[in-house]
Amino acid sequence: MQSSFLNPLVITWFINSTLHFSTPLVLAALGGMFSERSGVVNIGLEGMMLMGAFMAVVGTFFSGNPWIGLLAASISGGILGLIHGLISVQMKGNQIVSGAGIILFATGFTSFMVFGIWGIRGITPSVRQLPTVTFPWLGAISPLMVLMFLMLPISWYTLYRTPFGMRLRAAGEDPSTLDTAGVNVQTTRLIGVILSGIFAALGGAHLSIGFGSRFVELMTGGRGFIALAALIFGNWNPLGVVLSGLFFGFLSTLQGSIDVLPEFSFLAPYVQFIAMIPYVSVIIALGIIRRSIPPKAIGVPYIKEREG
Repeated sequence: MQSSFLNPLVITWFINSTLHFSTPLVLAALGGMFSERSGVVNIGLEGMMLMGAFMAVVGTFFSGNPWIGLLAASISGGILGLIHGLISVQMKGNQIVSGAGIILFATGFTSFMVFGIWGIRGITPSVRQLPTVTFPWLGAISPLMVLMFLMLPISWYTLYRTPFGMRLRAAGEDPSTLDTAGVNVQTTRLIGVILSGIFAALGGAHLSIGFGSRFVELMTGGRGFIALAALIFGNWNPLGVVLSGLFFGFLSTLQGSIDVLPEFSFLAPYVQFIAMIPYVSVIIALGIIRRSIPPKAIGVPYIKEREG
């Protein structure tokens, strides 16, 4: 049995599957990191991912080009991020309620539009997938999988080595000081929320035109909430977020391997237990949030003294 586990084909499948499952989680979690480091809670990641998955298929279907689909997904995520930002930052509304509204809107809109465009319910026709390149031991790698790893150094450098990153972190830690320095807190937070929408939508696009080739109703399956858990596990830090996303992707791969690989058939009696591990991990992540250190001003709308 040990030699079967060390079979290069098995190892390649396991690594490739883990990367596929991790990509939407990592991209959405990194997007959520930009929003929450600026001080805005974004539980609407699930809805932004769902909208991105849908618009990626719509853009690809009408243009015949998956890159156009990817652009459409990015724009849709940015728009939802803008809406969430306007409600939470500009109007100083309840951030949790706004995020929940984003999820409900995306769920209803995508289901309605699938029928409105194609006249069928629940699933769209197949479209072109994003191109892939096959590497030894890694399998077929799509551009969004590459982006997942590129976002680690980009996010770290942006947060800790650029003026924008310093302003973003200040907006989530001490917005009054940032305001005193002459920087618009609301604009900074708004940019962070829009970025979260764009990256969450790209994560959703991976599900529809990266990992698959069509949109299925509710295909995100709670991944936006798991991305939030990865964000908490990762302590709002780019490296921690990426590692947490890879961990959740590994758990999803372990579950799927039982039905695909004979080498893992011995785990079949425990398939239901393994299936619930990612969701139990979410509960655990929320339970240990006190050990994590969120931005001090997260969830608190900034109101200038003269506005109060």
